[in-house]
Amino acid sequence: MDIQLEKKKGLRKKHVPYIAGGVAVAFALGWMIFGNHSSRFSVEKDKVIMQSVLKSEFNDYIRVNGQVQPINTIQLSAIEGGMVAEKVVEEGSMVRRGEVIVRLTNPMLSLNILDSEAQLAEKQNFLRNTQVTMEQERLNLRKEKLQLDLDIDRKKRKYEQYESLYAEKLTSGEEYLQAKEDYEFSVKGRDLVMERQRQDSIFRGIQVEQMEESLNNIRRNLVLVRQRVDNLDVKAPVDGQLGLLDVEIGQSVGSGARIGQISVLSDYKIEALIDEHYIDRVRNGLTATFERQDRTYHLVVRKVYPEVRDKQFKTDFIFEGERPDNIRAGQTYYINLQLGQPVEALLIPRGAFYQNTGGQWIFVVTPDGKKAVRRQIRIGRQNPLYYEALSGLEAGEKIVTSSYDSYGDAEELIFK
Repeated sequence: MDIQLEKKKGLRKKHVPYIAGGVAVAFALGWMIFGNHSSRFSVEKDKVIMQSVLKSEFNDYIRVNGQVQPINTIQLSAIEGGMVAEKVVEEGSMVRRGEVIVRLTNPMLSLNILDSEAQLAEKQNFLRNTQVTMEQERLNLRKEKLQLDLDIDRKKRKYEQYESLYAEKLTSGEEYLQAKEDYEFSVKGRDLVMERQRQDSIFRGIQVEQMEESLNNIRRNLVLVRQRVDNLDVKAPVDGQLGLLDVEIGQSVGSGARIGQISVLSDYKIEALIDEHYIDRVRNGLTATFERQDRTYHLVVRKVYPEVRDKQFKTDFIFEGERPDNIRAGQTYYINLQLGQPVEALLIPRGAFYQNTGGQWIFVVTPDGKKAVRRQIRIGRQNPLYYEALSGLEAGEKIVTSSYDSYGDAEELIFK
C-alpha cells in the first residue's frame, strides 16, 4: 500500500531567482526615485586648468592677420595685339609714367598704314582734278557770259534803232518786231545761262565739300592707324614698381590682354581675411591697431569686400598716422580690429572647453574645491582673451577652462 507524502512548506531552491529579480527591480526603482543621477568622473586636480570669472571691461575686438600691399595695383594690358619683340624692363624694376616696358610687332598695321596713305593720295589727286575742272568751267562760263552780254548789247542797239525808224515810218513793222524779238530772246538766253552757272556752282561746292570731308576722314584714319603702331609699345601708365610681367619674346599677345601689373608705392594698405561670422559687423571707418618695434600703429577700415570665399571675406585697412620703418609689401601684421565700444561685463577666460560645449555649459568648481559641477550658461561676444558671460555665472566663481575631451557625459568632476 502506497503512503502519500506530505508536501513541505517554505522557501525552495527554484524560488531564489525570482526573489533576486524582485530585489533588483526594487533597488532600481529606489535609485530612480531617491538616488543621485549625476554621472561622475574622477580627474587629477593638477591636470585641469581652473580660472576665475572676472567682472571687468570687455573690449569688443578680434585679432586678424594682415598682409602689407601697395596702396594701388595697376593692371598692365596690351592696347594693340602683336608679337613680343623686346622686354625693355624686367620684373621688380622701378618705372616712370610713359616708360616703354614691352615692344610688340604687328605687320598688318604697317600694311594698313600703306593702304590708308594710298587712299589719301588718291583722294587728294581726285580733289585737285575736280578743282581744276571747276576752275576751267568757271572761266568758260565767264567767257560765255561776256559773249552773251556783247550779243545783247548789239541786239539792243539794233532794236532801239529799228524802234526809232519805225516810229518815223522809215522801216517796216516786220523788221522792227524781228529786232525786238531777237533782243528779248538774247536776254532770256543769258538768264538761263546765269541760272545754269549758279546751279553748277552749288553742285560743285557740295562735291568739293564732300571730297574734303572724305579727305579729313582718311587723314584721321591715318592718324589712328599710326597711333595703333605707337600702341605696340606697352608703356607704364603710372610711376611705380613692375611687380609682374607675364610675357616672353616671340609670344603672341591679343588686344586688351593682361600682361603684368605695376604697384604704386606712394603709400601702403593692409589686406586681411576675416571669418564670415563677422561680416555684418565689419564696416568702413572701424579702427584697428597693431604693434611693431614696441610701438602702436593705427589703421582704419577703408573697404569691405562683399564676396565670401572659403568662409572668409577680404578687408582693406589704410594707415592713420605714422607708418612703421622699413615697411615692405608682403609683410604680415597681427591686427586688433575694434568692433564696438568697451562695456562692463562678466568675463570668462578663453580656453579649450569651448570646442566641446559651444559655450552652452561649463564645469563650475564648488566652494570647497573638491569637485566641479556642470552648469548651463549663455555666452555673448568674444575677443582673443575672453568670452562675455551673459547668464549662469557670478563674478569670482572658479571654472574649468581646459579641454573636456575625456569627460564624456559626466555631470560632475571629482578632483583627486
